[in-house]
Amino acid sequence: MTFSNRISPGSIRHSFQNFTAKAVKNKRGLTVAAAAVVAVSAVVTPVVVSNAYAEPAKQAAGPLSEVVKGSPIAPMALQHTAAQDSFDALAVAQITEQQVQGRADVTQLDSAIAALKSNYSSDSTTLHKLTVAADNAVTTANKAAVEHDAAVAAAQKAAAEAAAKAAAEAAAAAAALAQVNTPDGARSYAQSTMASSYGWGGDQFSCLNSLWNRESGWNYQAYNPSGATGIPQALPGSKMASVGTDWATDAATQIKWGLGYIAGSYGTPCGAWSHSQSYNWY
Repeated sequence: MTFSNRISPGSIRHSFQNFTAKAVKNKRGLTVAAAAVVAVSAVVTPVVVSNAYAEPAKQAAGPLSEVVKGSPIAPMALQHTAAQDSFDALAVAQITEQQVQGRADVTQLDSAIAALKSNYSSDSTTLHKLTVAADNAVTTANKAAVEHDAAVAAAQKAAAEAAAKAAAEAAAAAAALAQVNTPDGARSYAQSTMASSYGWGGDQFSCLNSLWNRESGWNYQAYNPSGATGIPQALPGSKMASVGTDWATDAATQIKWGLGYIAGSYGTPCGAWSHSQSYNWY
């Protein structure tokens, strides 16, 4: 049987008001009436408290009247108020526990809920302490849930920014590759690389341009039946793997290997071009 099936806050308040009125008229009946209040309060147990109960319960309880405060039943009225507050705290704690699952540690909430359920008939002082503990547990759980949500949002934002940055870098790399893989792009890359890596100027580039125009037309996909491959016509093409595994698809890798080969074998592009003019190969 649920709490709402046993007795409603409205009926408790109505009975309590009737009792107070009668107590004013007949003070000799206070003892009997007090016993009746105890009997009514005894059946109110916080087995299940619905979400809609909390606020009506607070309104139904109301402040103690001056008559009740000065009467022998004041302790029972105080007990009744403490019980109502504990029921409210239990309802809020149970709802909060459901809402923050997976977003906060509910250990403190579980303990507070269990304590309220097992001490609903305790004295008002104990109920007050349990109610305060439950309220504190709710505050702590809600704060933890908010912090969890903020951390998740920050992580998602960081991941999105990192993904966007990676995508932008990949797009830039793809654009650069597409550019260098054109004959004009390959020439531009070769001229800047030979200047920065070997100190060769425009005269040496003129020789290089003539050499690789003859060998491949600056086409990174050039292939000779002999097995010579790419812009520098490496034989075999797999030699260029010493510079990069992308030697078959990236003109920049081929150019780096070709410049290194020329420097090691002929000293300069003009030396390689001179040899090519004499022997038709280099």
